Amino acid sequence: MNLALWILGGLLAVSFLGSGVLKLARSRAQLAASGMGWADDFGDGAVKAIGVLEILAAVGLILPAALDIAPVLVPVAAVGLVLLMAGALIVHVRRRETQGIAVTVTLLALAAFVAAGRF
Repeated sequence: MNLALWILGGLLAVSFLGSGVLKLARSRAQLAASGMGWADDFGDGAVKAIGVLEILAAVGLILPAALDIAPVLVPVAAVGLVLLMAGALIVHVRRRETQGIAVTVTLLALAAFVAAGRF
């Protein structure tokens, strides 16, 4: 079980680290043009804040447990991702983006599994 949690945590961390860096590196217009149409519904600051939260969650999923410093932060980071994905799910449902809904539900379920397993 511990190995599965490490693998899922690592996959989530890589996914959200990449996504967060992308949101910080590109403008809102570039994100919308690349298929993230939801970015048009938010301001520049909100998109950058989401990117920062994703990067912090990615770091929180791996480093506390790997360094054995406050490992309780791992499930806290996973719960943060669950909340972030719940917000993303609401946005995708409102925009009727079926592919976004499927990806978001998958990421939400994986984050919830890591949170439950690490608590």
